[in-house]
Amino acid sequence: MSIIINLLLFILILGVIVFVHEFGHFLFAKITGVYVYEFAIGMGPKIWGFQKGETEYNLRAIPIGGFCQLAGEDLDDDDLKKVPKKRRLQSKTAWERFLIMVFGPMNNFILAVLLLFFIALIWGGSTMNPTITSIEKGSAAEASELKAQDKVLRIDNHKVSTSDDISLYLAVSNPKKGTKFLISRDGEEHTITVKPKEIKNGKDVSYHYGIGIQQKKTKGFISAFVYTGKKTVSIFKQMFVTVAYLFTGGIRLNQLSGPVGIYSIVGQQSKGGIANLLYLTAFLSINVGFINLLPIPAFDGGHILFIVIEKIKGSPVDPEIENKIHTVFLVLLMILMIVITFNDVLRLFQ
Repeated sequence: MSIIINLLLFILILGVIVFVHEFGHFLFAKITGVYVYEFAIGMGPKIWGFQKGETEYNLRAIPIGGFCQLAGEDLDDDDLKKVPKKRRLQSKTAWERFLIMVFGPMNNFILAVLLLFFIALIWGGSTMNPTITSIEKGSAAEASELKAQDKVLRIDNHKVSTSDDISLYLAVSNPKKGTKFLISRDGEEHTITVKPKEIKNGKDVSYHYGIGIQQKKTKGFISAFVYTGKKTVSIFKQMFVTVAYLFTGGIRLNQLSGPVGIYSIVGQQSKGGIANLLYLTAFLSINVGFINLLPIPAFDGGHILFIVIEKIKGSPVDPEIENKIHTVFLVLLMILMIVITFNDVLRLFQ
């Protein structure tokens, strides 16, 4: 029964995130007069839908992803269906096309902020102070003489502003060389190197520092507002660091998670109650928005990149060439998703 519930929660969470994202594209396409062929949640075969005006609204069988199909993305379709040129994407101004593309991710960010504020208002937020509150006896942290109430200023030369930063920079540090902590204690700064204990579990290797960071709960409207700001910035920072380390080799491809990995996380978070599930939705929504803004063809950021190129060169990129580039990168993206999903499945059996 729990498998079914987790699956339904997984579909619901991804469905909400995708709906909000695609609705951003849809809304501004309609506002700017672009012809919208289809608004779909899910991929693959259609299982339910209806036609209203020029647009077909569909629910598709595979509950991953979705799309808003606009005139101008397939020139042959546009000619075949005799869509007026003034209603095609390419006929719109650079600013109008920018709004259509950017408001998919922007809607994801808005959803995340609203959810985080709601969580903090109802269940409470946290101070997010980067202060160590406990040290485990016999741990690497104790051996290195880190102490409770030490305020962490830097980890391996990365500036630390919140408790989330501590977790983030420990995750991307090189523990075999030792991790450098710059801490503030009694008004004085100290640099302490901690070499964590290596823990092996089959093929998996983890590193244990023995640091506890317990945050104080905060209540009230103002506190909720402050927490939302800090947490939103923190999640964005995680995304920037993760993507940077992915491109520089600090994070390997097999460490990424796809739909199967997300399903597993949904199952874990559901045990913590509604607040945990809402936080996961906010976290994933920012992830989806951030990734889509990367200047890579097939992503929204790729479309925005071509708009920028157009403004720089003073003339539009040939629509056929642009569409072919997006198609090639979309195929590469699908291959990447298959590889990530395969790794997710392998992890389930380890």
